[in-house]
Amino acid sequence: MNAHIDVTDVILETERLILRPWTMNDLDDFYEYASQSGVGEMAGWKAHESIDESRKILTMFMKEKKTFAIEYKDNHKVIGSLGIEVDRLKDDPEYQSLYGREIGYVLNKDYWGAGLMPEAVQCVIQYCFKQLHYDYLLCGYYNKNNKSRRVNEKCGFQFLKEVDFHTRMGTVEPGKLNIIKK
Repeated sequence: MNAHIDVTDVILETERLILRPWTMNDLDDFYEYASQSGVGEMAGWKAHESIDESRKILTMFMKEKKTFAIEYKDNHKVIGSLGIEVDRLKDDPEYQSLYGREIGYVLNKDYWGAGLMPEAVQCVIQYCFKQLHYDYLLCGYYNKNNKSRRVNEKCGFQFLKEVDFHTRMGTVEPGKLNIIKK
């Protein structure tokens, strides 16, 4: 069952990161990574072609109240996002009485390979289990996305099932859906 989420007043910190609500002041940083080729495509959306496109999506993030901005403490730059998305198991009888969500994330290419995304994901896992009392979290990846596969593994997600992800680009990407339970 889809658990409630509202990150409006939530600020989470790790050693190197601050996960916080988005503001319009983050627009330039958002556009910088959202326009990088290869970033959005691994999450199912095409690179942003204009700052106006990024502005529309940033406005949506702020209205939906379910996506964290990932700020790097060293330079106070927003380098990615982590969304607590709709649970694709919400209609599965096995999960009807349990609370959960699915997480998704992207990171500026300049910060890949430094262990930042597992750090952010582990922080959100703890928040969802300890503060929000979720029973489980889902996380998936396309079979071709080895970086996201490694984040899933490092964070303790376990294989649940093979899935076809229908992307915003109109493609279908085969992948894996994983789960971590409280």
